[in-house]
Amino acid sequence: MSEPSAQVDQTKPSIARVYDYLLGGKDNYAADRAVGDFFINDLPGSVSIAFSNRQALIRAVGEISAMGVTQFIDLGSGLPTADNVHQVAERYSADTRVVYVDNDPIVLAHGRALLANDKTTTFIQADLSDPEDIRQHSEVERLIDFEQPVAVVFSAILHHMNDDEKPAEVVRYWADQVPSGSLIYISHFRSGYNEETRAAEEKLQGTFGRGRWRSDEEILSLFGDLDVLSPGLVPCTLWRPAADAPDDTSRIGEESREISVWEELIAAALARKP
Repeated sequence: MSEPSAQVDQTKPSIARVYDYLLGGKDNYAADRAVGDFFINDLPGSVSIAFSNRQALIRAVGEISAMGVTQFIDLGSGLPTADNVHQVAERYSADTRVVYVDNDPIVLAHGRALLANDKTTTFIQADLSDPEDIRQHSEVERLIDFEQPVAVVFSAILHHMNDDEKPAEVVRYWADQVPSGSLIYISHFRSGYNEETRAAEEKLQGTFGRGRWRSDEEILSLFGDLDVLSPGLVPCTLWRPAADAPDDTSRIGEESREISVWEELIAAALARKP
C-alpha cells in the first residue's frame, strides 16, 4: 500500500476500506480488517453481500451503456478494483466520461494514481450529503454535460446515510439536475427483519454511527417519481442476471429460493427520468 495521506487516521476504520478488504483488496489497515473479520468470522456468509452487490453494479453499468448513456457520476464509489465503472462503460463507448466521488482521502489518492493519464475519468473528494458542492466542482463541470443523459450511481452508499441525513433529498437533487432519459441506479441494504439484519446493522452503527437497513417500500421511495425499470427492486443476485434477457422476470420466484439469506439483504433497482 502506498504511503497514506497525512489526513488519514489509520486507527479508525473506513467504510470504503472495509469494503475493499471484504472484496479481497489490499488498500486497507488493521482497523479496517478488524471490522471485516467480524463479518467474515462472526456472520459467516455475509461477505456475499459485497460480492453480489459488486456483480450487480457491473451488470448495471453494462445495461446503462447499452442504452446509449455515456456519462456517469458514481457517488460513494469506494476504492478502485477490477471492472470499475469506467472500464465497463468503455467497452461500449470510447466517449464514456466518469466522475467518481468519495469522501475518503485514500480513495482519492488511489483513484487519481490509477487515472493519472485518463482525461475522461476522474476522482474527486466530496461528501455525498452536499450534492451542490459536487455539482459545482470544476471536474464535474469539465466532464459532465447536463444537457445530455447522465447515469447517477448510488451503489451500496445510501444505506450509510441515516434518516436524519435525508437520503431521498439527495437522490431528488440529482434527479432534478439531470435531463430526461437519465438513469438512477441504487443498491441498498434490504431489511430481512431477522437476526442477520439486526447483527449486521448493530455492528455498522456501533462502528461508524451509520448503516440503515430499509424495507423494500423505503428503498423504492428513494426514487421518488422516477420510472423504475424491470425487474423492479430485487436482490442484487437476481437483478438482470441474464444479459441477453434483461426484462425476463420469470425466473425470479424460482431463483429467490436458491439464494442465501445474506444475498436477500442487498437489493438493486434502476430507474429512468421521464
